[in-house]
Amino acid sequence: MNDPTWALALFHRSILKQQKWQVLSTWLGPTQGLRCLDLGADNGIISYLLRQQGGDWASADLDPHAVDSIRSLVHSDVHQLHGGRTPFADGEFDRVVIVDLLEHLEDDHGFLEELGRIMRPGGELIINVPHVKPSFLRRFRLAIGQTDEQHGHVRPGYTVETLRRALGDVFTVVGAQTYSRFFSQCVDTLVTAVAGIAKRGHGASSKGLVITERAVDQSRRWLTLYGLIYPIMWLMAQLDRLLLFRSGYLLVVKARRVPVPAAVACEAIR
Repeated sequence: MNDPTWALALFHRSILKQQKWQVLSTWLGPTQGLRCLDLGADNGIISYLLRQQGGDWASADLDPHAVDSIRSLVHSDVHQLHGGRTPFADGEFDRVVIVDLLEHLEDDHGFLEELGRIMRPGGELIINVPHVKPSFLRRFRLAIGQTDEQHGHVRPGYTVETLRRALGDVFTVVGAQTYSRFFSQCVDTLVTAVAGIAKRGHGASSKGLVITERAVDQSRRWLTLYGLIYPIMWLMAQLDRLLLFRSGYLLVVKARRVPVPAAVACEAIR
């Protein structure tokens, strides 16, 4: 693996990425001895951390910038996705983690059916997506240009029920959690705005803002400034603890691959 120092440094200064990793790793559970896949892991830091947990991992993304960044961190078994099809074999994976990818796909139901093809019966799927909820903060983000289109989203996100419908009969939902409440998202809104200014002119991504190693090298002064104010941002995010009974702006759902009925399996073999 290449030196992950730059990505780890960003991770330790990203409140949202730290929250995301904590929730994903909790829902994922042990992966030693399992064949696993992560999809849509942005600049690759989540891919890197997942592989530290054990197991045999593959990674894939839609955006070539993200694929290059992931490959720079984990080096092997990294794939470029084209549309809703994957390059993997039937029943290959025990666990699949989708990180901020489903909202980028026109045919989310078709893609989830494709994941059903490459997963073993009883395999577990962890999905991280934006949580749709009416809020002042969303209206503010739209007003300052942080739109779904800017982030490459074809839909604003999901609720548990809309995600359940997208999963169809291939998966059954076994648990769900929202996280990242108002104050954390205020911090993320500010960071996204500043990072967008810092990265302007450094290349576009179909997934919006993807901070790669090259972007880090080109934006050192912005990162230095952010490092100085990070403690204030962290303290602000802790105010989420006061909003215990409010739902978060991000949603994690755990689903299980439904075994194929014997009659259907026999018909497929003929």
